Amino acid sequence: MLAFGCRSAKKIQKAINTPRKDTVQMVAAVTTDPHADSVKFINEIFNRVEKNKINFKTFSAKMKVNYEGSDGKSYDFTAFLHMQKDSIIWIRVEAILGVEAFRILITPDSVKMISKFGKTKGLILRSVSYLQEAGGVPFDFKTIQDLLIGNPIYLDSNIVFYKTEDAGISLLSVGDLFKNYITLNKNDYTTKHAKLDDADVMRARTCDITYQDYEQRDSIRFSTYRKISIAEKSKLDIEISFKQYNFNEALSFPFPIPKNYKRK
Repeated sequence: MLAFGCRSAKKIQKAINTPRKDTVQMVAAVTTDPHADSVKFINEIFNRVEKNKINFKTFSAKMKVNYEGSDGKSYDFTAFLHMQKDSIIWIRVEAILGVEAFRILITPDSVKMISKFGKTKGLILRSVSYLQEAGGVPFDFKTIQDLLIGNPIYLDSNIVFYKTEDAGISLLSVGDLFKNYITLNKNDYTTKHAKLDDADVMRARTCDITYQDYEQRDSIRFSTYRKISIAEKSKLDIEISFKQYNFNEALSFPFPIPKNYKRK
């Protein structure tokens, strides 16, 4: 980028010292190159990504989920999601025949889970750091919220590389925790794919996220399919298909705790 910028500066300086006709021709050649100002181009793309972020008050959805852990076993279930922005994430998980297996309530500082399933049956109360322990990635409330709503995660404004091609536009950002190589759909700048790699060279955490099957709902472009793969010492694969979803409706977040449930 710096080398490109220096070459452009030299061209402009040379143009100042040439006759008027040559100056016009040279400036035109520089300004008609869409990537002549790399910093400006990157900023424009980054701002489009920021503008595309879904802003909402509440969000509800019915999801089909496939989960495969490091043991290689695969689980399919239905989940119902209610979210109130920056405040509450509520999830009810149904197993076979619509029987409730889990109910989860996440706030910015805590995780509560009612488990009605096997040996884990009971009430689980944890701090929000439990999300990192469970996923192996430093997820906090906002990261989980963005992941569920379809906004990019760990995308830093420190863009060190970009590439344009027919398939889309790719940016490489470097943040404190992760490098994010994100690919955007060229027609609307929505996220197509994101590859997160740990910024700490002593670790090998990766998170691979695919966004597909976008639908238009009012002014919102929403990805109805996500595939998330997380790996370090173990691997976790999750596929989510949104079957129903709504924005900005009145929602409830019921979390009744059975009297006989003990805290685990």
